[in-house]
Amino acid sequence: MAETPETHYVRSDDVHIAYQVLGDGPFDLLFVPGFVSNVEALWRSPDQSAFFRRLASFCRLILFDKRGTGMSDRGTHDFTLEQRMHDVQAILDAVGSKQAALFGVSEGGPMSLLYAATYPHRTSALVIYGSYAKRSRASDYPFGWDHQQWGRVLEDIEENWGSPQSLNIGMRTAGTEDDSLRASRTASYFRASASPGAAAAIMRMNRDIDVRHILSATHVPTLVIHRTGDPVVEIGHARYLAQHISGAKLVELSESFHTPWLGDRDAILDAVEQFLTGTQRVQASERLLATVLFADIVGSTERVAAIGDKPWRELLNEFFVRVREVLRHYRGREISTAGDGFLAAFDGPARAIRCANALGDAVRPLGLEVRCGIHTGECELIGHDLAGIAVHIGARVAALATPGEVLVSQTVRDLVAGSGLAFEDRGSHSLKGVPDEWRLFRAVLN
Repeated sequence: MAETPETHYVRSDDVHIAYQVLGDGPFDLLFVPGFVSNVEALWRSPDQSAFFRRLASFCRLILFDKRGTGMSDRGTHDFTLEQRMHDVQAILDAVGSKQAALFGVSEGGPMSLLYAATYPHRTSALVIYGSYAKRSRASDYPFGWDHQQWGRVLEDIEENWGSPQSLNIGMRTAGTEDDSLRASRTASYFRASASPGAAAAIMRMNRDIDVRHILSATHVPTLVIHRTGDPVVEIGHARYLAQHISGAKLVELSESFHTPWLGDRDAILDAVEQFLTGTQRVQASERLLATVLFADIVGSTERVAAIGDKPWRELLNEFFVRVREVLRHYRGREISTAGDGFLAAFDGPARAIRCANALGDAVRPLGLEVRCGIHTGECELIGHDLAGIAVHIGARVAALATPGEVLVSQTVRDLVAGSGLAFEDRGSHSLKGVPDEWRLFRAVLN
C-alpha cells in the first residue's frame, strides 16, 4: 500500500489548518473540498485514495481540511468564504507555492471563485466540479434548493448525522452497486469530518452563499465539470457558471453522482488532467477583485470655519494617524487621501466592515464623525492605485451614508454570509453616473 502523506499544520488568524502535500509534478494543485473532509480518514477509502493519487500523478497536490472540520481546529463556527480564502493563502505560503491551480468541489467552488478573482496572479487555473454560484433558489436563479428542501436537509443533520440512513449520505451514494457498504464508510467519514453542530452551521452558511456578482471578475482559465444527473446540485448551476465566466469551458458527464470519486471518476480526472497540463502560465492580471472602503469626515467645512485652518490641519493629521493604525490592524491598504476622506482596499468585505466600525470608534474622541461606504467589485490596478466602476460605486455608496453609518452594496452583503454581521435594508437607489438601481444595506454593528 502506498504511504499515507504526513499531516502538517499552519496557523491562519486564530486557527490551525491541517494540510498534506503529495506528488512532485511541475505545477501546484490545491484541492478545495466540498461540504466536510478529513485528510487522514480519506485514505481509508479506496475510492478517495485512488482519486487523489491519480491527481498527484501529474502535479504537486495540496489537500487541506477547512476550519471547523476534519483535522483542522474544530472549536470554531467561523465558516465565511473570506476566512477560508485567507486559510488557503496561509497554506500556499507555508508550502512555498507562488502560484497554484485550484480544484473546487461542490461547496469549495464559491470560495475558489472568490480566491481566483481576488488573487489572479497566484491562480494559474480554476477547475469547478459539481458546484454553484448561489445555493438557494431565487426568482432570477431557479436552480437552488427552496425553503422546504433546506428544512429537510437541516432536520436530517440534527436527527441522522453520521448514520448510514442520513439523507446527505444517500444523495451522495445513490446508484452505486454496493450502496450499504459505501453508505457505512461515508457515515464513518462524515463523523470523522465534522460534528452535527458544525455540519449544520456549514449548511446554513451554504444556504446564504451568492457569488454571482464576482463571476465576471474571474479571468483565469476555468473548467466547469458537472454530471447531468447530479442529485445534490443540478446541472443548471454549472451552465450558469459557464455562461457568466468569460472563456470558461463546460464539460457535462452523463452520470447520477455528486461525489467525484464515485462512478466513472476517470472521466472527471481525464478532463482535469487534459485541461491543467495544457494550460499556459498566465501573467499577473492588471485587474482584480477588491473591496473598497470610502470614508469621509462629516461636517468638515463647518468644523474648519469654527476652529480655523491651522487647528484643523493639526486635527486632520491626528485623524489620519488614527485611521492608518486601524487600517494596519485590519490589514487594509491605503490607496489615497483627498481632503477630509480616504480610500482603502481590502481582500475581503467582512474585514472592511469591521474596520469601518473601528474607524468610527477611533476618531470619535477627536470630536469627529465619519460616514463609510463599502463595495466589492472588479478594479483596475494602476501602479499603487485602483480605478474602475467598482471604485465609483464605492464612492457613491459612501455619499449616501448618514453620519456614523456604514453603508454597503448588496454584493458586500451577499459575500459575508455566515460572518455573523447583520444588515438593515436601505432600499434601492440610483447612484450618480452608475447604471441601474442599486440595493444598499446598513451594517448593524455591536
